[in-house]
Amino acid sequence: MSQKYVISIDQSTQSTKVMLFDECGRAITSVSRPHQQIVDKNGWVEHNAKEIRHNVFSLFRSLVQKSGIDKQLITGIGITNQRESVVVWDRETGEPIYNAIVWQCNRAVGFCERLEKEGKADFIHQCCGLRLSPYASAPKITWILHHVEGAMEKAKTGKLCYGTMECWVIYCLTDGKVHKTDVSNASRTMLVNLSTGQWDDELCAIFEIPKVGLPEIVDSNAVFGTTTIHGLFARPVPILGVLGDSHSALYAASCTQKGMCMAGMGTGTCVMMNIGQKPIISQKGLLSSVAWRLSGKTTYLFDGVINYSGAIITWLYKDLGIVDSPSETETLAEHANSQDAMYLIPAFTGIGAPYWDANANAVICGMSRTTKKAEFVRAALDSMDYQVKDILDVMSCESGNTLQTLKVSGGPTKNRYLMQFLSDILGCPVEVPENEEMTLQGVALIAGETAGLDILSKYHMGFHIFSPQMGEEERKRKLDGWKQAIYLALKRS
Repeated sequence: MSQKYVISIDQSTQSTKVMLFDECGRAITSVSRPHQQIVDKNGWVEHNAKEIRHNVFSLFRSLVQKSGIDKQLITGIGITNQRESVVVWDRETGEPIYNAIVWQCNRAVGFCERLEKEGKADFIHQCCGLRLSPYASAPKITWILHHVEGAMEKAKTGKLCYGTMECWVIYCLTDGKVHKTDVSNASRTMLVNLSTGQWDDELCAIFEIPKVGLPEIVDSNAVFGTTTIHGLFARPVPILGVLGDSHSALYAASCTQKGMCMAGMGTGTCVMMNIGQKPIISQKGLLSSVAWRLSGKTTYLFDGVINYSGAIITWLYKDLGIVDSPSETETLAEHANSQDAMYLIPAFTGIGAPYWDANANAVICGMSRTTKKAEFVRAALDSMDYQVKDILDVMSCESGNTLQTLKVSGGPTKNRYLMQFLSDILGCPVEVPENEEMTLQGVALIAGETAGLDILSKYHMGFHIFSPQMGEEERKRKLDGWKQAIYLALKRS
């Protein structure tokens, strides 16, 4: 009997990657391609949605050619994506009316401040589980509808489609026939009632977004249409699984029980805790959303988003030029002066969870004559782990679950210094998967199961474990210094 396969697409912040998995959930081969990061003088971040569309189709062809497999053996496709980033396109032409606005972009801060002054923030939070923020999808869509000439008029008459990046990919793959999203992505837009899992009329009215342009919300393991990739496949291949990137990694890590936690580290970091079958609305700066809905059964999660994680390493390498490669940061941090007390707060576009201050400023404090390149790099890496600690402390408090271990995924987890310091500062084991592609694997598992491959029973994930080595007194001293630095960043906003 011939081996069967599933293809996963990860449309992420920095690139698009397509990966082939076998029916045991093992990654076979992959191809990826970066896309342009469009950043203006205001720090606003955009992507060219047409470039991403071209990359998706090109990558499928490259993957099939590279793997050499029989195309007839591909049984399904899974899609995962950068959350909150949005595209608005013309329903008739299928062309974007503006660049995709990236989740990191805070251009809609003025609109959010207006809603705050109008007293809308608490209702929004209680209804959708998200805190009013320019980083969510809804304010970004509102900005496009108000700033692109004629967009609002077209939106009101149903001539526009809008959605997060998986919507755009699905629409393109199905030649414009399907406009759907799964409930995990929909719950991140700030337009979904968390209790019902459907678009909320009051939220749409608050954000001035005509409901007619929104995608249909379906289960994460629904059928999202079929595609031939412009004739690459002789028969249409179904799209059978869709999850937001962090949700997909959580699923791949088998964090399917209440209280289990994971941090998906990429350009930013998303820290998540499975909170079970009932949603909890956080009162201390966390987000509540849908982890996934499989065959009608919904699982919820706590979520804390860190805007700058892997992007800090990119900043050190490409923008400051103080390291020759990202991998150099590990060695420098390991050899930094242990007595140096510099802290870096990377609030380049404000601070997310659990502080939620879009106007906070980046801060460097505690510098001394001992602070050199190695110490600066170490402080930048440490900031990634301190932010994870802040979020997990709040999650444990509000859920009543004590953190036993943290699973992590993403490119930054290759940095051994970063992972050891994370374990040290948390005071618990950190588990790094042997397979780096957790985000792609989660939707591959869902698509494979939906295709009838029984992929979950054959799936096994190994982990490398980092155990804490730091004493309690040192941990407290370092955390106290971090809290003082955070206070400075918030005070200056």
